Amino acid sequence: MERKSTEGFGRCFLLACMLVFVLAASAATDNITPGRSIRDGEALVSSDETFELGFFSSPVNSTTRYLGIWYKVSPETVVWIANREAPLLDHFGVLNVTKEGSIILQDKKTDIIWSSNRTRTAENPVLQLLDSGNLIVKDGNDSGLANLLWQSFDYPCDTLLPGMKLGKSFITGTNWSLSSWKGLNDPAPGRFSALIDPEGFPQLVVRNGSAIFYRGGSWNGERFTGTPDLKQVESSNLFKFTFELNKNEVYYRGEPYPSFISRLVVNQSGFLRRLVRTKQSQSWIEIYFAPRDECDRYAVCGPYASCNTNNCACLDGFEPKYPAEWDHSKWSGGCVRKTELACQNSVFTKYNGLKLPDTSNSSFDASMSLKECQEKCSKNCSCIAYANSDIRNGGSGCLLWFGDLIDMRIYPDGGQDLYVRMANSTLGYLVASKNSSKKKRVAIIVIAVILVGLILGGLIVHLRWKKLRKQVEGGKDDMELPVFDLSTIVKATDNFSDDNKLGQGGFGPVYKGTLPEGQEIAVKRLSKSSGQGLEEFKNEVGLIAKLQHRNLVRLLGCSIPGDEKMLIYEYLPNKSLDYFIFDQTKSELLDWRRRMHIIDGIARGLLYLHQDSRLRIIHRDLKASNVLLDSDMCPKISDFGMARTIWVVICLLSTL
Repeated sequence: MERKSTEGFGRCFLLACMLVFVLAASAATDNITPGRSIRDGEALVSSDETFELGFFSSPVNSTTRYLGIWYKVSPETVVWIANREAPLLDHFGVLNVTKEGSIILQDKKTDIIWSSNRTRTAENPVLQLLDSGNLIVKDGNDSGLANLLWQSFDYPCDTLLPGMKLGKSFITGTNWSLSSWKGLNDPAPGRFSALIDPEGFPQLVVRNGSAIFYRGGSWNGERFTGTPDLKQVESSNLFKFTFELNKNEVYYRGEPYPSFISRLVVNQSGFLRRLVRTKQSQSWIEIYFAPRDECDRYAVCGPYASCNTNNCACLDGFEPKYPAEWDHSKWSGGCVRKTELACQNSVFTKYNGLKLPDTSNSSFDASMSLKECQEKCSKNCSCIAYANSDIRNGGSGCLLWFGDLIDMRIYPDGGQDLYVRMANSTLGYLVASKNSSKKKRVAIIVIAVILVGLILGGLIVHLRWKKLRKQVEGGKDDMELPVFDLSTIVKATDNFSDDNKLGQGGFGPVYKGTLPEGQEIAVKRLSKSSGQGLEEFKNEVGLIAKLQHRNLVRLLGCSIPGDEKMLIYEYLPNKSLDYFIFDQTKSELLDWRRRMHIIDGIARGLLYLHQDSRLRIIHRDLKASNVLLDSDMCPKISDFGMARTIWVVICLLSTL
């Protein structure tokens, strides 16, 4: 009996060992060592099963193969590619790690298609895919990560994952930068790159080739100066940011809160997109993108001018360099001083609420106070302006500019103070207005002008009414908007495919489309039975084209082929407000802070329509489905098809 019991135990133990061996062999591994390989069809999976490394094909060419890393729950979301510039042309790729610690990717002929650059050799190299998405080579004898032989985080593609750096090492010269895909389905390096430019005071930029396309600005202790909304993203418990600047390196890094996964992408059109998703959700949500509007286009207003709501204005004491071009909204020439600057006879004028100018021609000192900063700038005749480099705790640090002030815009909320050197004689009312007698004279002049204007407005109201009506209801030639060919729209929407249909509005279906350059659009195709005639169509185009506000949907153009009528809008990825508030799961993404942000945005948009726009508009159909949400969950009021205008004398006076 004892012998049978022992034999039974032995058989059970043997079966258990075999089961463990089989399970271990079938389970996906997160690492390989020399002598083992990953072939096409096999994969490495991080231990928490967030990321997967393997071979994949371009969506438009199944025979072209790449070695990459993607989210296991979202295989189409590729975050890193080894052989972007040298795709495999068959399905026989093999990934190995050598005894010296190099990673090599070989094709069917065993030619090396791609290999890593190691800094030293290892005794027992291990290739491992970490839970962060970082592919590393380490010495198997070294349990830590301080002395890595190689890591993919040092060679970003178009995606910045949490824990990755965007910046530069001053010790090794390594640049941690993002490069866009060449096309929507072509992962080869494209024209656009996102990086931290270390020249002067480091700043975030997106380049188109060697030219700056978008400038996020310098770090002010809380955010980049050109990204005031990032502070709101962080305060909503979605994300937190780190910026480090010391003698060894400069870098930006982001970390999501535990319940979210996140990525920052520069796409083939040069847009930076911050996307997040919960670990349980099935889709990504854009919480930030840039550039957001015309004012974000680099140096759109030229030197010594600021941009506000897609319009440029010279700084006080400056005038357009080319007045004729300026009057036709050609602002790139910028502004020049009205009076030549005399170093010994100058003062500094304070400007509030600005995106600070390009800092590539600046110097900085983190230990200086603002007063010390002013004194230093005053003593240097080449110094044009100064500001705090850090806005935390009331402000600290010193930034000095030594060239033209370029790429400024106005931020009513979230802008900074800038002190610009001015000649005494050009300050005019800025200085002299402190004198009470001049204040009275200015007040008398303003009142007189208003009274005269009201009288004149009453006399010419009939003529101006006709002229403005003609401007609003003008035909295709007066729209001053791009007119798209039908062939372009058909190609962009895949011939109005049902797969691209976003919804059905009151006047017809709306389709998602992608223009040849990669820009995503929404096409509103007016149905012939909608009841909206040509005049109503012109009314909608005329109105929306003249309205520019961050809380209104932006009209990009129109198309009028034959008896077809189509409007082309910016595409807003997060759909409409009702998509969230009436869904029990998605409504959880709207905490009270975000709900207040949406309410505030809707109110701002309505205030603009009712009071601040040149033409006062009553929407008459405002509802949750007509409030669209952009990638930052910023609300934008849409659908002005039922809009009506209220004409008042002050509107006429503003156009005289």
